[in-house]
Amino acid sequence: MDKPASAPPPNGPAPTLFGRIIAREIPSDIVYEDDRYIAIRDIAPKAPIHLLVIPKKVSARVDEITDAQEMGELWLTAVKVARQHAEDFRLLVNCGAGGGQVVFHTHVHILAGWEGDPDRDT
Repeated sequence: MDKPASAPPPNGPAPTLFGRIIAREIPSDIVYEDDRYIAIRDIAPKAPIHLLVIPKKVSARVDEITDAQEMGELWLTAVKVARQHAEDFRLLVNCGAGGGQVVFHTHVHILAGWEGDPDRDT
């Protein structure tokens, strides 16, 4: 007998878009990768440089990360990747639908590349 459509998959929830990118099921422009993180170019950039740093360990929202070392490594990796692409940058996390989060797999946005443009969109 078929399971109802609302039943979760037998091995847990389906992977997110980012989980599928990490698994190489979906192509992406990867700019950095190590054993714990991957960084890609955003497909709908909001800045001249718009990268996403994504932990390979899945959490839906950044506030689900309770380990201080894990949280610190996420931010240190984001800074490391940002500095590879720009001298000045902004790091941003959207947390939850009300906070603007669209893909529910924790990630840090790196926005940069506005040199000399004080009227840029924020």
